[in-house]
Amino acid sequence: MITLRPAGARGHFDFGWLDTHHTFSFGDYFDQEHTQFRALRVINEDRVQSGKGFGTHGHRDMEILTWVLSGALEHRDSLGTHGVIRPGEAQVMSAGTGIRHSEFNASATEPVHFLQIWVQPERAGLAPRYDQVAFPEDDLRNRLRLIASPDGREGSVKLFQDVSVSVARLDAGREVSAPIRPGRAGFLQVAAGTVSLNGIPMHAGDGARIEGEPAVAVAASSPSEILFFDLA
Repeated sequence: MITLRPAGARGHFDFGWLDTHHTFSFGDYFDQEHTQFRALRVINEDRVQSGKGFGTHGHRDMEILTWVLSGALEHRDSLGTHGVIRPGEAQVMSAGTGIRHSEFNASATEPVHFLQIWVQPERAGLAPRYDQVAFPEDDLRNRLRLIASPDGREGSVKLFQDVSVSVARLDAGREVSAPIRPGRAGFLQVAAGTVSLNGIPMHAGDGARIEGEPAVAVAASSPSEILFFDLA
């Protein structure tokens, strides 16, 4: 069964400096039908204007994965980490027992567009940590490239939860597929372009819960970028 989460049905707030869409309940947006999906708790699509961002704030007991679609995002945290995240780079932060961080647009002239993803950890009280990995464009082009996994395999960043995340940047006319093992589920997020998921049309910003399907096949009808979540 595939259950679509259309882009236009998401929670939406435009604060001027920040335009944000929430796939799941977050902050002042609450939808009892969309609080989370298995361990996947948040997919926020954020656009932050130049020179703006999120001031220092705290998190606990959450795996936070950031994937930049365009522009650059500057990160600072209480572990002493300071860096910039760009397209093709996966950043993960385990909030664990507590971490404070800030995120600002690293450009003085261009907006930054990114997805922030929260995954509930396998247990509370983990030690806070930070990691960031860059993936070559060729690794992402017309194939599903693992960017996050519970064991950090294939050079992916590690998540302390049985969730794997893959990204594909598809040329028009290209297709990727993945099996879904019995008892597991999938979630597909279309970051850009237009695709079909097992024959069902999807557009930028759309998401889909995938349950009871043995596999997924995603075909692009325009240049597209997708994220696929394999969930316990």
